[in-house]
Amino acid sequence: MKKQSGFTLIELVIVIVLIGVLAAVGLPKYIDVKSEAQQKAVDSIAGSLGVASAANQAARQVNVAHGVPITDCTDVANALAGGRPIGYTIATDPVAPGSSVECSLTLDAGGQIARFWAQGIN
Repeated sequence: MKKQSGFTLIELVIVIVLIGVLAAVGLPKYIDVKSEAQQKAVDSIAGSLGVASAANQAARQVNVAHGVPITDCTDVANALAGGRPIGYTIATDPVAPGSSVECSLTLDAGGQIARFWAQGIN
């Protein structure tokens, strides 16, 4: 008579329970990492918009033919190489020439918000 080998029902249940516990512990950490990654992406794009606005102001002060006029927060996207990425919204706040205004950038899908400074120039 041959001796059968394999896993018992108890062993299989224990493995399934352990996998369930690991999933219950790991899932909230994954969700938190996703939210943090989205916020970092919004922060990065807002930083790029702020730098583009400052560089645009410097270029237009040297030669008005360079850069773009910025009279509204949304105009800053025109100064950014490639424009505003899809899926992001810039608040429409007016920016007077020669002044700086804090503008907000929102990720449409996640609702994360970051701020950047727009430099107004004609």
